[in-house]
Amino acid sequence: MGAVDGPHPEDGEAPARAIHQSAYRIGRTTITNRVFSKFVSVTGYQTLAEQHGGSHVFQGQLSDPEQHPLIATIAPWWRWVTGASWRKPDGRHDAQDNLPVVHVSLADALAFCDWSGTRLPTEAEWEQAAGSQKGITPHIWQGEFPNDPLVPPGPRPANDAIANEFGVIHACGNVWEWTADRFTKLHSPRPDFNPKGPLNGQQFVVKGGSFLCSPSYCARYRPSSRRAESPDATTSHLGFRVATT
Repeated sequence: MGAVDGPHPEDGEAPARAIHQSAYRIGRTTITNRVFSKFVSVTGYQTLAEQHGGSHVFQGQLSDPEQHPLIATIAPWWRWVTGASWRKPDGRHDAQDNLPVVHVSLADALAFCDWSGTRLPTEAEWEQAAGSQKGITPHIWQGEFPNDPLVPPGPRPANDAIANEFGVIHACGNVWEWTADRFTKLHSPRPDFNPKGPLNGQQFVVKGGSFLCSPSYCARYRPSSRRAESPDATTSHLGFRVATT
């Protein structure tokens, strides 16, 4: 896992290192709105975005971005949208059943895992399952980022792509995905067995990139790509898939 040629050195991809992984299963797709809604209907769970009364939405997904406050601390193209959550990803329109659930924090994803008898994959498991991605075109930004998309920005249906050699769909691109590992840039170059992140740390690893990645801005749509994320982050391009042992 890892890479020596990562386009974002600040992400700590390097060094490339050998790992040995015990058997596990990982979701063919990210969790969809349809599946997440079943969890909510049974448990009455309320996500962090719902508790906060809104969430962060990419301005290109909004018909009226100037009506919503800019979130400059994240990036100048994010807006705080009152009412945005997994139920209404843009704050107005109902979530489509077959799209990846988004606006979920780490705690939201873990609550779903507790209910479903699953868990989040480790970074190593996720990266191994992402495979080589040969012959697969990830769903990323098309056009000049961030103001001139060739197609309207947003996720595609969770199962709307070619599966890789392990049967995994949209491992790279579409939406970022939570993992179970805390973030660190310090990796041993020695072979490791079932590696996990550090025990301490304020941020967690998300993998895969999203529909907002582009070669000119965020080239993080490779299996080894990674990024640190605050566990309470909720955005319109952040979701998850689950694993079992």
